[in-house]
Amino acid sequence: MKITPLDIQQQQFKGKLFGGLHPDDVDSFLQSVAQELESLTRENATLREQCQKMTTEAERLAQQEKDLRETLLAAQRITEEMKNNAQKEAELKIAEAEVQAEKILADAENRVVQLKNEIQELRRQKAQFETSFRSLLESHSKMLSFNEE
Repeated sequence: MKITPLDIQQQQFKGKLFGGLHPDDVDSFLQSVAQELESLTRENATLREQCQKMTTEAERLAQQEKDLRETLLAAQRITEEMKNNAQKEAELKIAEAEVQAEKILADAENRVVQLKNEIQELRRQKAQFETSFRSLLESHSKMLSFNEE
């Protein structure tokens, strides 16, 4: 039997002679109130325990959420750092390649100048050889002509 506060307020006990209450009615009512109060006390304890468990679970989940957020932020920071490092590394490699290309180009230009100088020297030597050879031929030709005469 569920007892409400209104039931308690409206409870009427049969009167005895001389205006007293009937003890069995009072005892029965008190027994019902005690049982209902005991049931409510157990239910209240169970609900408090469930509430405590739910609060603990909510705190655990809130901590997990916080940890996940921190992990996500750390992962984002690491990703950004990795991107920045990769960008810097790429820029460094490009700069190194440009320096190397400039060195190769400068070496090639120096080699071209060197080859031009060698060609010019060979032309000079050829001209000098031709001149010396002609002189030698003329000198031999004159000697031959002189001997023939």
